[in-house]
Amino acid sequence: MMFLIADDPFDKPPCRGCSSYLTEPYIKCAECGPSPFLLCLQCFTRGFEYKKHQSDHKYEIMTSDFPVLEPGWTAQEEMALLEAVMDCGFGNWQDVAYQMRTKTKEECESHYMKNFIHNPLFSSTLLSLRKTKDSRFADGAIPFKPSDDPPRPNFDSVLSRDMAGYMPARADFMEEFDNYAEWDLKDIDFVDDDSDVLHSLKLAVVDIYHSRLKERQRRKKIIRDHGLINLRKFQMLERCYPKEVQELYDVMRRFARVVGPTEHDKFIEGHALEFELRREIRRLQEYRKAGIKSFCSAKVYERVKRMREDERRKRTMLNDVLQYIQDGRACQQWLSKQAAIDAGVTPAVTTITVSATGRRSAPPLNLTGLPGTEKLNEREKELCQVVRLVPGAYLEYKQALLNECRRQGGLRLAQARALIKIDVNKTRKIYDFLIKEGYITKA
Repeated sequence: MMFLIADDPFDKPPCRGCSSYLTEPYIKCAECGPSPFLLCLQCFTRGFEYKKHQSDHKYEIMTSDFPVLEPGWTAQEEMALLEAVMDCGFGNWQDVAYQMRTKTKEECESHYMKNFIHNPLFSSTLLSLRKTKDSRFADGAIPFKPSDDPPRPNFDSVLSRDMAGYMPARADFMEEFDNYAEWDLKDIDFVDDDSDVLHSLKLAVVDIYHSRLKERQRRKKIIRDHGLINLRKFQMLERCYPKEVQELYDVMRRFARVVGPTEHDKFIEGHALEFELRREIRRLQEYRKAGIKSFCSAKVYERVKRMREDERRKRTMLNDVLQYIQDGRACQQWLSKQAAIDAGVTPAVTTITVSATGRRSAPPLNLTGLPGTEKLNEREKELCQVVRLVPGAYLEYKQALLNECRRQGGLRLAQARALIKIDVNKTRKIYDFLIKEGYITKA
């Protein structure tokens, strides 16, 4: 049995027993689902049962009649206070108290300022979220700073190519959009003896040229307004966001031409702040799920969590040793990796070794948990480990070779290589193994 905050009764299903609207407190079955099975107190006391629901199931009492932030204020009153502030506006405490009806003007003001404005719980979490150096809000909008005077690189340098051949002194590009639009006009000449049709055709060509010029100017305006000329500065600003926001930034870049630079930056900044809020909410939910109620306990929890992850990572190293116990070089790599971890240095991941002959060789394949492993005998398992072939693929290749050998009365290596399209060295090992074990015969 547990107590939970309830929502508006009109937003949830009615009572399953009498179909009436539910008022607090009411009962929710903890075993029936996934849709909630709700009962009013009257139906619950009668032991109402319906389909899979039984009267002896575990249940939850849904109510908001309990204090949350301080004694004397129930959860229902907390929600009513927040709704009243949203409806009446911050500072209009007389109307807030009138809408509350259970608290006075002074009680509403002091409780709201104490628990929602000056509360250290909020000031240490949501209100102190990390902001990037360019995320500054003023007058409800993010100020847009156009790109500075672009650098003036030498012709055909790397920076000049990064700037798409932009020439700052002329404010033009070396190669404009639709660069050969003027070619359609170079041979047009208006003369007095042109017929009406020819004159109209020439005017149509000029109109088309004007539309192409407008498109060129539109694209140049987008580049200037959004500060895209200095590409490196643009990329540095983009890296200020988290990885998830950078992916959204890359996807939404194509829509920047539809809106202005300020609106586009506000959109990205809003999503960046939403990402930070969601991450903070997930962290607080993790604390709540673990039964943590103070930030002092949260610090201890984070420290213990890191220690637990370090211990788990060290335990997985033992599996590597057991897997490559017969490979002396792999064991040496593991010891080096363990020493790096103990020293606090990030170990280098090496999965390929070099043999004494100078050829690169990979460690045996671990077949644990791979589908089809149970269908192999010990010799076939050893072959799959050495060849680094998953059991499912090996069984398919084996069956294909068996069928071809049975059809032709024998099989040559060239036929096997034409039948299964994998590395020729792996094909030879599989072919020799099947002949040695007597599964197939040479042609």
